[in-house]
Amino acid sequence: MKNISLLMPLIFLLSCSHKTIKSFPTHWWRPVEESKLHWWEVSPSAAKEGEVVLSKRNELGILSNFAETPFEFRGKHYKTIEGLWQSMKYPEGPKDIRNSIGTPEHSREEVTQMLGFPAKKAGDLANKTMKLLNIDWVTFEGEQFSYRTSKKGKHYRIIRAAMMEKLKQNPKVKNILLSTGDLKLIADHHTKSSDPPAWKYYQIWMEIRSKL
Repeated sequence: MKNISLLMPLIFLLSCSHKTIKSFPTHWWRPVEESKLHWWEVSPSAAKEGEVVLSKRNELGILSNFAETPFEFRGKHYKTIEGLWQSMKYPEGPKDIRNSIGTPEHSREEVTQMLGFPAKKAGDLANKTMKLLNIDWVTFEGEQFSYRTSKKGKHYRIIRAAMMEKLKQNPKVKNILLSTGDLKLIADHHTKSSDPPAWKYYQIWMEIRSKL
């Protein structure tokens, strides 16, 4: 009994330490009135126990592809992951078939320097061109590949590698990712289970987090 009583303070301290490690900012789950949610948005309060939404309404938004987190990748500068992503839909040279229906509204280089929402809008314009040309591929460094695939192919590997550079070159990204502990990360926009792996940035972050 005496030995047990001596261990009690240690057990208490360990318990307190565990609670500290597992505590998270309550504003990560702060409800948002439905009328104030964007049409694409998932409310932070929609997360279940053990989950957290990577909401752009708080610091977790830095993990979004839309966040302004400048980084160098394969010798080029990008302001956002989204800018890299959407730029791949644009022509890489004068002989690119994507030039065949007229001059694109944006150049590839312009899109690489765009922030999240403007980059997404530029990508939507490129989608129309791709539809007219009946193509389902994008390019990077002169190589063609599909970006709507269930496999972790070329597109997935590029996006994942770029996200790693985003993390390495922006210490705040790493700190915030680690601050999520073992929570399951959820996108702040509506998703489908059938979405390609490259689209599931929240899952890629969990994979990266597990190896940090």
